[in-house]
Amino acid sequence: QVQLVESGGGLVQPGGSLRLSCAASGSSFMITVMGWYRQAPGKQREMVAIDISVSASSTNYADSVKGRFTISRDYAKNTIDLQMNSLKPEDTAVYYCYSLIEGTPYWGKGTLVTVSS
Repeated sequence: QVQLVESGGGLVQPGGSLRLSCAASGSSFMITVMGWYRQAPGKQREMVAIDISVSASSTNYADSVKGRFTISRDYAKNTIDLQMNSLKPEDTAVYYCYSLIEGTPYWGKGTLVTVSS
């Protein structure tokens, strides 16, 4: 059974940094897509950053985080990190790790990031 386990959430002041980590386990298939989504209170879940590994890795970022957030993926270990810099109050949300394996989406349970002074 595929499991995604996130870590690294917490409270940070505006302008600060935080790093989220996600580890996938339980799959014998290649993880085609791995990334991060977030859901703020009262809002729909949205894509933050996603890495698509087909013939060559392709990374996409939401416009709202470009230049501030960076993902790094270890294909051998099936892990993906999200480095978040220059955090803003509007980045407050539950962050979910996501993966697509053989056409099936999987989600982590989420980790809360709160940006507040």
